[in-house]
Amino acid sequence: MNEQPATGSDEEVIADSIGDPSRFALLFDRHYDQVWRYVCRRADATVADELASEVFVRALAGRSALSQGEINVRAWLYGIATNLLREQSRSEARRWRAYARAVGPTATPGGLDEVEGRVDAAARGPAVARALAGLQTADRETLLLLALTELDYAGIAIATGAPIGTVRSRLHRARRQVRLELGLEPAFIDAQSTTKGDGP
Repeated sequence: MNEQPATGSDEEVIADSIGDPSRFALLFDRHYDQVWRYVCRRADATVADELASEVFVRALAGRSALSQGEINVRAWLYGIATNLLREQSRSEARRWRAYARAVGPTATPGGLDEVEGRVDAAARGPAVARALAGLQTADRETLLLLALTELDYAGIAIATGAPIGTVRSRLHRARRQVRLELGLEPAFIDAQSTTKGDGP
């Protein structure tokens, strides 16, 4: 669990930055690395720096629109990143398909827990790439947020702007499709439902 520096919570920094934009740099320092890793594993590494930086440009511009009270700033930032990635989702699906064609078959030990913990092309090979390419965009985004970030269902709901019930439905559908592509038993999928849950 990441502790916030003594200079204030994320929520306080957001509020303070309305009058003093320089305070927003604290959020960049706290969250850039996680956002960059998420973007890098979904987009081409050569554009990860640009896209991750754009997340914070958009966050700075849109910070006043955040509702007052307690907010999950990291989920909000992942949501901005996901929106940026959605703008190139067709390219992303093409990358997964290209990877599936280019790389030879690889072993897939451990069931879907490895997909949950590390969904990237190198971890699973062409079978996962084909499965991800075949998912609907919203389902793929939801599954990748679960797999590549520390967000629980509630955080994913914030990031995607979808009700938590929709998040559950998308994950169920995406897991089922990935399971079919990988030839895994249902037990491997069902066991994952308890790993993150709905959060507090």
